[in-house]
Amino acid sequence: MLNEFKAFIAKGNVVDLAVGIIIGAAFTAIVNSLVSDLINPIIGLLTGGIDFSNLFVDLSGTNPASLAAARDAGAPVFAYGAFLTAVINFLIIAWVVFLLVKAVNRLKAATAKEEAAAAPAGPSELDVLMEIRDSLKR
Repeated sequence: MLNEFKAFIAKGNVVDLAVGIIIGAAFTAIVNSLVSDLINPIIGLLTGGIDFSNLFVDLSGTNPASLAAARDAGAPVFAYGAFLTAVINFLIIAWVVFLLVKAVNRLKAATAKEEAAAAPAGPSELDVLMEIRDSLKR
């Protein structure tokens, strides 16, 4: 069983997956910082500083002053603002990731095109087959 486990861990797929998870975690920090530190302030400026995160409906009837106060008091609340903020943040993050992936794909395509142009043009398949035919005739 130990040998099977070693073989499983040594497979390229497992190592690739582990590297992908580590890179993904680092990339998540970058995207979250981009959204929270750069994009959200711009959106806040454009919308007049509207903050949805403190919008809630008090279900206890105690009328707390803020969502934080209601949660500290243990009052049941319907925190629709926090949910709305999470949805908006998700859409912004999804859009940023889409743009980043699109840019990386463009860069990969440009690099592949340059490599293809730089690669020496070898004989075509037809040329090779004709050479083989001619060699067999001799």
